[in-house]
Amino acid sequence: MNAAESLRGLLFLLPWLCGVAFFLAYPLIYSIYVSFQKIGVKPDGSGLSYTYVGWSNFRDAFILDNEFPVEMLQFVYRSVLTVPVSVIFALLVALMLNQRFPGRMVFRTIFFLPVIFATGEVIQELNAQGQGTIPFLQQYNVTDLLYSTFSPSVAKAITGILDQFVIVLWYSGIQILIFLAAFQTIAKSTYEAAQIDGATPWESFWKITFPAIVPFIVLNLIYTVVDLATYPFNPVLKLITLNMEDVDTGYGYASALGWIYFIILLIPIAVLVIWSRRQTREKR
Repeated sequence: MNAAESLRGLLFLLPWLCGVAFFLAYPLIYSIYVSFQKIGVKPDGSGLSYTYVGWSNFRDAFILDNEFPVEMLQFVYRSVLTVPVSVIFALLVALMLNQRFPGRMVFRTIFFLPVIFATGEVIQELNAQGQGTIPFLQQYNVTDLLYSTFSPSVAKAITGILDQFVIVLWYSGIQILIFLAAFQTIAKSTYEAAQIDGATPWESFWKITFPAIVPFIVLNLIYTVVDLATYPFNPVLKLITLNMEDVDTGYGYASALGWIYFIILLIPIAVLVIWSRRQTREKR
């Protein structure tokens, strides 16, 4: 890569770099600073007072606050159930939408529409109207049937997946598009050669399609984790907001919770990135 190409790349990145510098860098640095502070209002009401408390806010999140560890564990549990189901669901739908049939573009649009509409106030209103759950679970006592058929741990896992299925459906549009784009990277001649050699569709999927889309699977896993982490009804985010508005805890403690939450989310993302790089090196 010569100097002209490097400069051209930097010019394309310039708007993003300016946005990070002006709108993201200061809030991040400030949140790190206040996470080590106890913030209150000055007696004369002229502004905020800052008292350095060191790591107390981070310790209190696990020692004095029983709610944050519980909500964090519940979020991890829901993510372990929802993330793989979301990616598998998106992969299956993408495989169907990649076939040639009349009205294919209409069905692709239908699966992507929730990404546009189910955001912000819209999804909050839908959830308030009871549209965030599957009605037949209560109507036909499916939950009781599961607990009477399976062990409590298995029944709890299946019930958790069914409870999250509407969320999976609403939030799988981007993943479906990514998988559809992944399928376009595979040359049709590869499938034709496999078909001539007598390979079945099942063998073609595992020998050709799956190895080619592994990087896209990792990308979708990372995207789904981040998407669930910013879900409007995420109880961890609600807890952080409540502590931010609380006079006894305030911005300092809420910032500490936010950074703990960020670090915990960073762990699975880092594992996925490292695993993806190893897979890429092995292929080379």
